Amino acid sequence: MQTEILFENNDLLVINKPAGLRTHGDGKSDVPTVVDWIVKERPEIKGVGESMMVDDKVLDRPGIVHRLDEETSGCLVIAKTQSVFEYLKQQFKDRKVTKEYHAFVWGHFKETNGIVDEPIGRSTGDFRRWQAGRGIRGEVREAQTKWKAVRQFESEGERFSFMHLWPKTGRTHQLRVHMKYLQRPIVSDTLYGGKAALGFERVALHARTIAFTGPDGADIAVTAPYPGDFERALGSIADTEVL
Repeated sequence: MQTEILFENNDLLVINKPAGLRTHGDGKSDVPTVVDWIVKERPEIKGVGESMMVDDKVLDRPGIVHRLDEETSGCLVIAKTQSVFEYLKQQFKDRKVTKEYHAFVWGHFKETNGIVDEPIGRSTGDFRRWQAGRGIRGEVREAQTKWKAVRQFESEGERFSFMHLWPKTGRTHQLRVHMKYLQRPIVSDTLYGGKAALGFERVALHARTIAFTGPDGADIAVTAPYPGDFERALGSIADTEVL
C-alpha cells in the first residue's frame, strides 16, 4: 500500500494512511503496518515514543502519537524525536488538536448539526465493540463528538448523509460508536450495524484534516486528499437532489 507524506519538518511528519493498513501491530498477526513503513523509510525514528505489552510481547510503536482504525484513511501524525513525541502527546491530551473526519452514514437527520455527549464503555454483547448509552460495562470514559450533515441524499432507494465529524475526545471507535448511538451507522461499518453501500468495501470514514501548534510555535494544518472510494461516492452524488 502506498503511504503518502502530506507534511514534514524537522520535528514531525503527517502521512495519509491508506485504508486497510494498521497503525501498529497487535502481536498476534503478521500484517503490514504504519510502523513497518516508519522503520523502513525513517529508521532514525526507531526508539522514539512508547512501546506496549501484548501477551508478554513488547511491541514497538516508533513515533506513533495517535492511531487510526485499520479501515480508516487519512491524516496520521508521527513524531521524529522523543521530546516532540511527549509534546504532541500532551497536545492530544489537552485537546488542543483539531481533527475533522468525513464519513457517509445511513439515513437522514431532522436537524443538520449537533453534538453527541455520551460516555463510551465496553459493549455487553460483543467484546470487539464499544458502546454509548444504556448497557455499557467496564471503565466508562467521557466522549464528545460534534457533527454536521453536509448533504442528505438518496441512492438506489436508500437514504444516506455525507457527514463532517469533529471528535472532541479520542476514544477507541468513538465516531463509529456515536454514529451508531444516533442510529445512523457509518456505511460499511458492519461491526456497528452499517451495511455496505455506495461502493465502499471498508468503513466509510476518512480523517480529512488535522490542525495543531508545532513545538516551534508554528500553526500546522494538513488536509488528506480523498481516496478513490470517497471520490467515486462523492462524484456519484454530485447531481443528486439535496434533501
